[in-house]
Amino acid sequence: MTYALVRRLFPLGRVRFVEEDGALTRLELEGEGSLPPLPDAEERATPLLEEACAQLIDYLAGTRREFDLPLAPHGTAFQQKVWRALQDIPYGATRAYREIAAAVGSPRACRAVGLANNRNPIAVVIPCHRVIGADGRLVGYGGGLDIKEALLQLERRMADRD
Repeated sequence: MTYALVRRLFPLGRVRFVEEDGALTRLELEGEGSLPPLPDAEERATPLLEEACAQLIDYLAGTRREFDLPLAPHGTAFQQKVWRALQDIPYGATRAYREIAAAVGSPRACRAVGLANNRNPIAVVIPCHRVIGADGRLVGYGGGLDIKEALLQLERRMADRD
């Protein structure tokens, strides 16, 4: 299987976008370390990847609240349910892991929700940064807690403008 991918530098660091069969399958934040190479990946821009870049730029500028991209994250049935529930968290809001567990019909599966959240392959677009600990603290984020905090602050600032 071949992938089209593009890497761009954003204010939050390096971002890798990956397209497969006409859908976005990954949006990865480099965070603390470098991203592992993708086998059979061809680095080239496609209309979808350029649109994903443009939408991320708009989101970071505070002019976009929702992404409008075809998504195809790879994961288990449970992970897919969690990722769909994450997309229901409103812009500027947060939810605790237990709230997501309840939303997917597994109220005692907080740890499993945490693992699914951690494995979200399309960060920001599928807003795993909006999930926080039960006590309101920021916990875990693949791109680093500083990026998670910056994304939440951006959303709160823009939501407060309205």
